[in-house]
Amino acid sequence: MWFVVGTIFGIALLALLVWIRSKDIKVSWYEYLIGSIGLLLLMFTIQNWVGAVREGESASIVWYLLIFGLPSLILMAIASNLAWRRNRAKT
Repeated sequence: MWFVVGTIFGIALLALLVWIRSKDIKVSWYEYLIGSIGLLLLMFTIQNWVGAVREGESASIVWYLLIFGLPSLILMAIASNLAWRRNRAKT
């Protein structure tokens, strides 16, 4: 299962990078860093969520989503917002 999840994330990441290059969007190193940390947190959240569902731990599912899932979404939103604002200001 995790091979499939990793393959899907890899294909999605490659498609995102190709799209960024084709649209000539400038992304700085710290935006890549913030986005990759957010993506790693998202993958960690998905792994913990699946594990908690399989074990029947209903209370810990909410905590995994709050503690790791929400910050991952916030970090990815910050990275995309930074890149979007800088590229919008140049046009």
